[in-house]
Amino acid sequence: MQDWLPRHRLTVDEYHRMGELGFFAPDARVELVDGQIIDMPPIGSRHHSAVDRLNELLVQAVVGRAIVRTQGGVAIEEFSEPQPDITLLRHRDDFYSSRRATAADTLLIVEVSDTSWRYDRDIKAPLYARCGIPEFWIVDVKRRELHSFRSPSVVGYTQTATTRSPGVTPIQELTGVSVDLSWLPQG
Repeated sequence: MQDWLPRHRLTVDEYHRMGELGFFAPDARVELVDGQIIDMPPIGSRHHSAVDRLNELLVQAVVGRAIVRTQGGVAIEEFSEPQPDITLLRHRDDFYSSRRATAADTLLIVEVSDTSWRYDRDIKAPLYARCGIPEFWIVDVKRRELHSFRSPSVVGYTQTATTRSPGVTPIQELTGVSVDLSWLPQG
């Protein structure tokens, strides 16, 4: 399609309305990124296993201080509501039942990469940085690496690191809280 043709970018509200009207199959794996609906690849056993391990570790580490959301949406801007594998949110007594979680509520986003490495790095990392998500991790189960991104700016994260065989890893926004990622090299 030609670049000069006008396009309609979906807002988060329009995206939710489409869901309410049944535009998506009940088991559809989609997310809204920059106004476009993106089909997500199926989840394999390595991916599930890594998400489950991270979920357990994070819940134990942050109990009472933050909320761990697994594979749920975060409305980080008007045109984007990605579905990260894990989102660490500021604690709220109502667990976000009265409103959607936003970028301002987000402490950490974790994407587990088995088949989505380029998408996570090239599309999601810049999006999360632009929206001010303070910390973003890509847990690469194929390469057995942790890619961490901190200090967001409008042009991307200014602090990035890749760790092969990660161990105890601090969570920047929660002083004194860390998780042991030493299980990653075992796959």
